[in-house]
Amino acid sequence: QVQLTESGGGSVQPGGSLTLSCVTSGGTLSRFMGWFRRAPGRSEREGVAMIHAVGGGTEYNPSLKGRFAISRDSANTVYLHMHRLQPEDSGIYYCAGKTRYSPYLTFDGFDSWGRGTQVTVGP
Repeated sequence: QVQLTESGGGSVQPGGSLTLSCVTSGGTLSRFMGWFRRAPGRSEREGVAMIHAVGGGTEYNPSLKGRFAISRDSANTVYLHMHRLQPEDSGIYYCAGKTRYSPYLTFDGFDSWGRGTQVTVGP
């Protein structure tokens, strides 16, 4: 069974940068890989970025594009590069995979999830 393990979270000052990593074990990257986040006190997760594991096409939450970038290596790791972080970027960041085929990059239908890594942005 595929497992997703996130790392790289931590505390950072406003304006700083972090890079999160997600390693897939027990299998290869899913057709689509994505990053989601859940803000403190919120129950829902919002899509942050996603990538087609083979073609490399990407999609971003429009409110984050320009500050966040998703990438993957040739093996089993997906990254989220985050820049100019603000307190509202704080939350738990989850890596996710989607195996279902789709001609579009959409944030629905992800069927495997990591446990998340905490990101805290503050003075």
